[in-house]
Amino acid sequence: MPSVCRPQLCLVAQGHKEVTLDDRVFRYAPGRYGIVTYDLPVTGKVVEATPDKPYLCLYLDFDPVMLGHMALRVPPPEAPSPPIGKTVSGASAGLLDAALRLLRLLDDPAALPVLGPLAEQEVLYRLLAGPDGARMRHITSSQGPVAQVGRAIAWITQNFRERFSIEQLAAEAGMSPSSLHDHFRRVTAMTPLQFQKQLRLQDARSLMLVQGIDATTAAFCVGYESASQFTREYRRHFGEPPARDIARLRASPRWVGVT
Repeated sequence: MPSVCRPQLCLVAQGHKEVTLDDRVFRYAPGRYGIVTYDLPVTGKVVEATPDKPYLCLYLDFDPVMLGHMALRVPPPEAPSPPIGKTVSGASAGLLDAALRLLRLLDDPAALPVLGPLAEQEVLYRLLAGPDGARMRHITSSQGPVAQVGRAIAWITQNFRERFSIEQLAAEAGMSPSSLHDHFRRVTAMTPLQFQKQLRLQDARSLMLVQGIDATTAAFCVGYESASQFTREYRRHFGEPPARDIARLRASPRWVGVT
């Protein structure tokens, strides 16, 4: 299912899932987690699940205020990490224990308002103190090229149906066009225009799937000016022309919205 993945944690307990970002495939398995540090257009699918053993995972949207407070209390890692916006790693015993305590609170409504924030803070601590700590800190950054790319991502996400130039986007981010292009690729593994195209394709796919509109209507709704160009790019990205892809998704028992 296509979606814009918000900054979050996804920790898999059972089953397997694949998430695609442009041409990169991230594979989730039990005991592995993925973090997203920026809004990113992804396509996900469950690749292993049965009625007896369904796909189970924990999603936790990051609270930037809570994360910022925790980041001040956790010593920063000695080595910086690349600012790539999505990673998948193996969960430590400490992270698994913290996540389990958070989940158990769902069965205790009286304790949840009191202990829930504490359990969430422990999850954030484990992430900040672990191998992805430097990446987690990108979420709280308000200055520098990474933060400027974050502003560019947010602007595209709000305006992806409209035409824009790299110069216009660079002005929104407060960067030069060349600097934006370079740092944007480091974070998203895409150029800004590729990022926009993926958002358009994902949005069109959702419109066809949920609202039942045809490919031409969907293409114009998301900002394409040529239906044939839309079909070519859709097939290149999803592997099938729109009508066939939507029919396959609707017929698949494993089709679910995942990020």
